[in-house]
Amino acid sequence: MIKITLPDGAVREVPKNSTGLDVAKSIGVGLARDAVAVKANGVMMDLTRPLENDTALEIITRTSVDGLELLRHDAAHVLAEAAKEIYPDIQVTIGPAIENGFYYDFFREKPFTPEDLEKLEEKMREIVDRDEPIIREEWSRKDAVPYFKSIGENFKAEIIDSIPDADTITVYKQGKFVDLCRGPHLPTTGRLGKAFKLMKLAGAYWRGDPKNPQLQRVYGTAWANEKQLKDYLTLLEEAEKRDHRRIAKEMDLFHLQEEAPGCVFWHPNGWTIYQQIRQYIKRRIEADGYMEVNTPVLVDKSLWEASGHWTEFRENMFATEEVDGRTSVLKPMNCPCHIQIFRQGLKSYRDLPIRLAEFGNCHRNESSGSLHGLMRVRSMVQDDGHIFCTEDQIVTETQKFCELLSAVYRDLGFESFHVKLADRPEKRAGTDEVWDRAEKALMQATKAAGVEFNINPGEGAFYGPKLEFYLKDAIGREWQCGTWQVDFILPERLDANYIGEDSKKHRPVMLHRAVLGSLERFIGILIEHYAGKLPLWLAPVQVAVTPITNDLDDYALEVAEIFKKSGLRVKVDLRHEKINYKIREMSLAKHPIICVVGAREASDRTVAVRRLGSQSQEVLSIDQALANFVQEARMPLDR
Repeated sequence: MIKITLPDGAVREVPKNSTGLDVAKSIGVGLARDAVAVKANGVMMDLTRPLENDTALEIITRTSVDGLELLRHDAAHVLAEAAKEIYPDIQVTIGPAIENGFYYDFFREKPFTPEDLEKLEEKMREIVDRDEPIIREEWSRKDAVPYFKSIGENFKAEIIDSIPDADTITVYKQGKFVDLCRGPHLPTTGRLGKAFKLMKLAGAYWRGDPKNPQLQRVYGTAWANEKQLKDYLTLLEEAEKRDHRRIAKEMDLFHLQEEAPGCVFWHPNGWTIYQQIRQYIKRRIEADGYMEVNTPVLVDKSLWEASGHWTEFRENMFATEEVDGRTSVLKPMNCPCHIQIFRQGLKSYRDLPIRLAEFGNCHRNESSGSLHGLMRVRSMVQDDGHIFCTEDQIVTETQKFCELLSAVYRDLGFESFHVKLADRPEKRAGTDEVWDRAEKALMQATKAAGVEFNINPGEGAFYGPKLEFYLKDAIGREWQCGTWQVDFILPERLDANYIGEDSKKHRPVMLHRAVLGSLERFIGILIEHYAGKLPLWLAPVQVAVTPITNDLDDYALEVAEIFKKSGLRVKVDLRHEKINYKIREMSLAKHPIICVVGAREASDRTVAVRRLGSQSQEVLSIDQALANFVQEARMPLDR
């Protein structure tokens, strides 16, 4: 007999070589039905793997995070089996689980069509109905490579050749389909269920290299049950309606074009939103003790080599051709430049903390396939800031930042957020001792600030651990925006010093921070969060004025001028069109307030006020309407 210790501390004795499924059955029929895998001593394993020794065991169910990831991986395998049955000459490559779904890359001369997706999905359902056992086997390299070559799966053979000799080679069989995979997997294809859907086609390169063969990628989504699938598809429909690129055309905000990939052409309306956001955050940080600076966009490569970015971030940097024996770089971030400002002149411990902020224009060489409207660009402005302080000041500065960030998010319409603490990545600068200090300091400061967090393992910056702040938008999607990073490394590498109370030189701690992150991306998030119906203070056109008939144009212009003089952003529509048509056009352009004037309004010195999304209207005097609009249009800081 062996002892199985469950997560609640309970211990069960079971015969040696019992499986995780056996343990689940001994606990309850429902658990066994929902189980998809186990964690044995922290390692994910198949339900059907025998347990040979005393084990700490966790049953993984289909609705858990780990369970959903496994279901999606199995869906990818079922997709590959379906593809091999329908198109025997196709070659399969890799098929991982991804956020909300999965994909599989195939090599096939003939392009897939949307009709092929329907065939593949139908075949996948057949395979689920067949409830094929999924069997794990360990193979030797000398058997595995010839086998996959013999069935024409040259990509799989290449993967096996790249696996280290010390690693075990495992394959999984389901029906006649055999795939190379580490696992784990479900016991049978039937356990997958039918809460999946194939979504779209895309191109890819073998191992991500454009020099390699081009593959066809099939994306799908998979969930624990039909309700989750339906909810997700409904979310996608709502997200499509809120797509900031679509709304940007309706509101005439910006455009992108081939001649400047990943760079935004802001139109007057979009630039108005941009400037409002910038002015708002500028006032917030000035009130919080930051001094705004500006640093060069083009900086010599030597600075990036000294900071470590040239080694760790080179593939994302734009570098110029050598001129006068020098290579310059379009800065991808502002931090090394801010250290240069800190280094000018002698600094005392009495001067700390020094808080520098910059709306810095940064450039990153994002892959063309990842560019997506405002959400992923190559040229961006960050609401960037760096605080130079002592180690003893980390706690108070963290508290101040969390208060600032909470207030900003609340003002912008986001009531809640959650936080992850990203610790040391595999590729990093500095010693483990320095990382231990930085991680301990950040964790203590975060707890002192009263912020709850989860660990995001291995996702810190190469120079220090960080907090990641995730917003939830109106339809439940999460966006990582704010960051707070503790850095002992860059001040060392770039020789930043201050004179301590002991009259000796000391290294400052550098705290990197952003509240919004990229202004471009945050504006995209705002547009989708509000579905274009922005708060009045952010709306590019705050009030639209239009007459019912053109003999009232003079009164409409007079009203508009009164509003403009009070600082409101006003548009007048004097077109020779029917009033209902003009109102529809203004609504499509997301003008939040429409003031309609007719003969009675002109006689009474009033306006008929219609709000975006409402069919009703109220008649107000010009003075009352003006007072209401001006109050509502104030920045949140002024209310």
